[in-house]
Amino acid sequence: MILEPLQTLLLLALAPLVTGMIRTFKARMQGRKGPSIFQPYRDLHKLFYKSSVVSKDASWVSTITPYICISAVTIAALLVPVIYARAYGFIGDLILLVYLLAVVKFFTALAALDAGSTFGGMGSSREMFISSIVEPTMLLSIFAMALVTGTTDLGGISRQVASTGLELVEPSLFLAAAAFFIATLAENSRVPVDNPATHLELTMIHEAMMLEYSGKRLALMEYSSMVKLLIFLTLLANVFFPWGIALTASPVELFVGLVVYLIKIVCLVLVIVLIESSMAKSRLFRLPNLLTVAFTLSLLAVVSHYILGVA
Repeated sequence: MILEPLQTLLLLALAPLVTGMIRTFKARMQGRKGPSIFQPYRDLHKLFYKSSVVSKDASWVSTITPYICISAVTIAALLVPVIYARAYGFIGDLILLVYLLAVVKFFTALAALDAGSTFGGMGSSREMFISSIVEPTMLLSIFAMALVTGTTDLGGISRQVASTGLELVEPSLFLAAAAFFIATLAENSRVPVDNPATHLELTMIHEAMMLEYSGKRLALMEYSSMVKLLIFLTLLANVFFPWGIALTASPVELFVGLVVYLIKIVCLVLVIVLIESSMAKSRLFRLPNLLTVAFTLSLLAVVSHYILGVA
């Protein structure tokens, strides 16, 4: 159907806007005027018209990484239900989504090492250190929802929960959602895991891996990060709490699904802004405590489902 590519284009178009909303709302909450919510669009437009400077030590890995990242997040966006829940079968499996996002992280870290930069290597090692706990948490969180609904298809999970009403609401849903939200902050380098608004060499993670990129390639890498953030927020909105998503292709349901989706995303943005405005970045060696809590929550979500004996 034509709805799948259309809602994917919607997600891709909204990604810079969501990043701009986070920056603007955070500035307002901190008493600053801040940039316009459309500033990320202007930044990307400016970068696309600049030439790229490549390190003399960089190989083909650094050249292809931006294109691999943007391709992987675009395919991942195709699998995520945005305003319409439709079962994709094996094509839309949650395991495929997790590994597509892992491809982005792997090549980003590899390209940072490839350039031979000290800060790039430092950022890559920190990224892999965090990923060792976060990726199992992501998988277990969505797997808990798969147990509740009886399918690993993302569209099928959304459709099942949204059409069943409150019958599928159980403690495992909220435990999995809490774990996935912490994983969202970690995967997208948000506070308290990382501070995307700083370039302090001794603390940055994501920005350290971006230092060797410029021009069009930097634009592709930054845009990939924006799309990745919106994919995580969309999963939170439409996999864990999919009520309001369109179950049929009727214009009225699609319009309601769009409005509800935008409201959910704005609410999640406000939660992220509140967290980033009320706490500081955690020290690196304290992050395993937070990430282990997220993994424990996701594990408890799976265990509680079996304990309660819900079919």
